Amino acid sequence: MNIYVVRSGDSIWSIARRFGVIPDSILDVNGLRPEESLVVGQSLVIPSAERAYMVRPGDSIWSISQKFGVSVDSIVQLNNIVNPASIHPGMVIRIPENSKNYGVIETNGFIQPSTAERERAVVNNVGPYLTYVTPFSHHVTEQGELTPLRDETIIEAGRNNRVAPLLSVTNISGANFDTDLISAILNNENLQDTLINNIIDTMDEKEYYGVVIDFERIPPSDRERYNNFLEKLVSKAHPLGYVVGTALAPKTYDVTSGAWHGAHDYASHGRIVDFVIIMTYEWGWSGGPPMAVAPLNEVRRVINYAVSVIPPNKILMGIPMYGYDWTLPYTPGGEFAESIGHQEAVNRARRYGAEIKFDERAQSPYFNYVDEEGREHVVWFEDARSIQAKYRLVNEYGLRGVSYWTLAQPFPQNWYILNNMFEITKVIPAE
Repeated sequence: MNIYVVRSGDSIWSIARRFGVIPDSILDVNGLRPEESLVVGQSLVIPSAERAYMVRPGDSIWSISQKFGVSVDSIVQLNNIVNPASIHPGMVIRIPENSKNYGVIETNGFIQPSTAERERAVVNNVGPYLTYVTPFSHHVTEQGELTPLRDETIIEAGRNNRVAPLLSVTNISGANFDTDLISAILNNENLQDTLINNIIDTMDEKEYYGVVIDFERIPPSDRERYNNFLEKLVSKAHPLGYVVGTALAPKTYDVTSGAWHGAHDYASHGRIVDFVIIMTYEWGWSGGPPMAVAPLNEVRRVINYAVSVIPPNKILMGIPMYGYDWTLPYTPGGEFAESIGHQEAVNRARRYGAEIKFDERAQSPYFNYVDEEGREHVVWFEDARSIQAKYRLVNEYGLRGVSYWTLAQPFPQNWYILNNMFEITKVIPAE
């Protein structure tokens, strides 16, 4: 696999010729249509082609695998070789693409229910690349109950693709996370017991694989009470075979104040639960000043702290599947930025004749344009380069894997790069 940045005068045909691949393969991997013009600065994933090799005297499957830097199993499987010792000089075998060199990881994708047809299409499309899928979300009530969620199609589609469904539980009330609501529950043993029983019952009823607790805007004074709640939940869930995870706000040291960060005790969560999802995004957010949503330099700082207090094999690093389009000049409290996906960002750059640039420090693409009303915009988004950089960080720190927010916008490049770099764990066995 290669990543190529489009230059002036490039075409799919000329790029395909340069790399010796079929033009349609570039179109397919990048989700492009033949009639679409390329954008200067646009990143393209170039799929590597397998090659043919004629066996020479003295060759073995092992020696051939070493020569091309691929595994013995990958050659055996690609060529349907029953007996590896049976190869002979003059025999032509196919050498697979050199990939999967970054290890084995787990992946999770949050998804917000929409329509059954769309949910099924989304999950079926990315199911091969997911370990877990998490419908978002069941909300906690003042009585310790869970609000209903139409998640049946997502669960069914997930299991059909060997993707384990995770129950998402939040303290959202109305349009935001409710501080008073979660504090009332954490300060009442009976409400905690009721909530835990309802979580277990919901997992039993809907055949969830486990649960992700995403409590935010918790009073810092309730930090230990939150830890104690998690210990109680784990003690009841583990004997029944359920896994328990939490979602944590990003931070670079043990912040103990503030509603968003203070009650999230990295070290205790790392000890208590099976995994944590660190929400390493929203540096650039819809109501804030324009910048990369998940700048790699800031993400690295968070992960560097996280692995110092949490076992790396318990950490799922958050990855945003979206960007933002800000209208300039930015004014605090003014117009919120529009959330857009990768393909819409590239389409917008094409429509307005913008050149896509790349911030090396943030490892993130961006561009500026002027709309029909003469207003200037800046767009920060994710592309093949930024995604590859994030996956390399996962490998560098030996993390458990990644968690996507959210499975909403198409991003074909991401799934090809993920599949090229990693083996994806499936916790649901094949039938």
